[in-house]
Amino acid sequence: MDYVSALLPPVVMAIFFTALVVVIVKSQGGPNKAKEDAAVDAALARAESTQQQGTPAP
Repeated sequence: MDYVSALLPPVVMAIFFTALVVVIVKSQGGPNKAKEDAAVDAALARAESTQQQGTPAP
């Protein structure tokens, strides 16, 4: 019975990690992808413009 208690935590963590990866992969893309990409592009453009003006980016 000791082997069950020894193997249980790694098995539970492996299942949790696999579920986390599946959720991350499924959340990529979809209908919000264009909106997320536009938000990132706008933030990068703001950072680049403030950096070119000589002021440090926030």
